[in-house]
Amino acid sequence: MTKPRLLILSLGGTITMTPSDSGGITPTLGAAELVASVPALAEVGDIEARSPFRLPSPSLQPANLVEVARVIGEAFAADVDGAVVIQGTDTIEESAFLLDLLVDSDKPVVVTGAMRGADAPGADGPANLLAAAIVAASPEARGLGTLVVLNYDIHAARFVQKSHTALPSAFLSPLVGPLGTLIERRPRFYVRVQRNPSLSAAEGPPAPVALVKFAMGDDGRLLDALPGLGYAGVVLEGMGAGHVPAEVAPMVGELAAKLPVALASRVMTGPVFTRTYGYPGSEIDLIQRGVLPAGYLSGLKARLLLGLVLRSTRDPAKVATAFAPYQ
Repeated sequence: MTKPRLLILSLGGTITMTPSDSGGITPTLGAAELVASVPALAEVGDIEARSPFRLPSPSLQPANLVEVARVIGEAFAADVDGAVVIQGTDTIEESAFLLDLLVDSDKPVVVTGAMRGADAPGADGPANLLAAAIVAASPEARGLGTLVVLNYDIHAARFVQKSHTALPSAFLSPLVGPLGTLIERRPRFYVRVQRNPSLSAAEGPPAPVALVKFAMGDDGRLLDALPGLGYAGVVLEGMGAGHVPAEVAPMVGELAAKLPVALASRVMTGPVFTRTYGYPGSEIDLIQRGVLPAGYLSGLKARLLLGLVLRSTRDPAKVATAFAPYQ
């Protein structure tokens, strides 16, 4: 029986880190070394291992992920059956969502990493890498968009969030839960999601979009500065279901007259409301002032989607169309 062909791309992150002479752990291992450390991968598929980057994930740029999406697209066109992307966990939820938007294929793309360094007792990297490869090689994983696999849980990129700074169980999908789990080296999917529309990787990285979180007593003074700082758009993380202080609402309207503005929530999960609260600064008030609701997307993910759309258009109707699947 022919084994599936898998592309494994390592971008760096804790899973690749070993102690450095200057103290602490830093990215040193590449994809080939990681694959060699997990002999069971040879049973999963024919592996091609590459290391396009060796960066801690806070230093990854959206442009890096656009390049990764391009490489994966070329590999899929050359009959590779699935892809695994290894990176640091700090930005996995953002990287995975970018790949979900940019890889136009039903073939599985799986992002994984580790919460413990390669030399740590109980390092979780090898198990996560093996689990990710098994999912990427699975026919059942086709058509689900980009997935995130850690701690044996299988998450959809659009829902997954990092929820803890240290635990191996740090990743959750609080809105819906994981799509499935890996048990006895077999992915078991309990929920399936519809593949959302993709955007072009050929247009390059997202346009710059500011992300502003509102807190009690915030007077909105940052908003006036944003149009002059080179941003193409803004995402606001409102309170609760999408609210800001009443005195800030007119400032939001003035900003929306100059730049596309999307409204997310600072709450861990749940959709922004569109028709419940009507007081000044509520979601109804802000939408009437020209703000676009981001649906259930977190501020982090709404920022990426808005940035990708604004590469080519500022047409409010086209921006709204891009956000429609997430309402």
